Amino acid sequence: MSEQEFKRAFGYANTALDLLHRGRIPPYPQFYELLYTYATGANPQLNARINAIFQSGATPDHDLATKLYDEFLKAHDAHERLNSVSERMSHRIEAVHDAIDAALGNANSFSATLQSVTDGISDAISPEALREMAWQLLAETQRMQDTNHKLEQKLEAARDDLSALQRDLDEARKESMLDPLTKIFNRKCFDEGLTKAMAEAATYGEPLSLVMIDIDQFKQFNDTYGHQTGDQVLRLVAMTLKSNIKGKDLAARYGGEEFAAILPSTDYAAALHVAENVRKALQAKELLKRSTNEKLGRITASFGVASYRSGDTPSSLLERADRCLYAAKHSGRNCVVGEIGLAAPEHAEKRDPQEAA
Repeated sequence: MSEQEFKRAFGYANTALDLLHRGRIPPYPQFYELLYTYATGANPQLNARINAIFQSGATPDHDLATKLYDEFLKAHDAHERLNSVSERMSHRIEAVHDAIDAALGNANSFSATLQSVTDGISDAISPEALREMAWQLLAETQRMQDTNHKLEQKLEAARDDLSALQRDLDEARKESMLDPLTKIFNRKCFDEGLTKAMAEAATYGEPLSLVMIDIDQFKQFNDTYGHQTGDQVLRLVAMTLKSNIKGKDLAARYGGEEFAAILPSTDYAAALHVAENVRKALQAKELLKRSTNEKLGRITASFGVASYRSGDTPSSLLERADRCLYAAKHSGRNCVVGEIGLAAPEHAEKRDPQEAA
């Protein structure tokens, strides 16, 4: 973990503990998780609910914290959907196995009947006995055909069901990797994507760059215009970032008002160009308050750019990009700072975890 990441996480922890103390909420793990999540701003719906409570003059207490935890953290829709799909798929597979077992049983019975008829045939057999064997064989054959037809129907239905379940499973997996507010990839997907991209860069010797983005003065903007407008800003930044990358590039919400872009097969100079394009595109957009069409001005962001080096870990690459980002914030904001030529890490150490973006 980088120094900046540590300081930021420690700031979130202090905020969570302060809220627990103010509400006289016991510091059980689930309540700490609830208020730590609130401090990071990673769950906009949770933040909107708690902010409304604060605005009413109330403070979350033990009972309310329990309800909020059950609603926002205990149950995750995407995970529940995955579990539901897995359970349905398991039941369908069991039904197919049962149908196949029944068909095998009937096949064995048919084979036994054939063997019995074969053993009963002799030169001295009477026409009546031969006719009886023929009728028996015909009946068994008809029963086998009926069984096979039913099996075909069950397998056809199972195939259709499994195809639908597979689609549901793919959709649920995709949803579990998306940030619910901005609809771009979430932190979990970012972490997995960065690890994968770095492994491929090391294996194939391809360039790889990372861009970290922080919305300027976001907390001040959020406090001034409200959280719904703040959410609109987050969606605007996400849309702008996503529309200015392509191919195997991955845009993600890193947390709160921070975003990131993983740029495989992109060298340092090209990554600086991408970041500058996103910065200009974002600055060119004028924000309107939807309810009144009031012009709220323009949103800007600061950018940090670093590129993969042999021997890098995800933490080391993130730390360099983070230092560049904080250098951009301390250089006046609304600019792109790359790691080449960056003087020293003092910029990052001046950054307070709870500093307004």
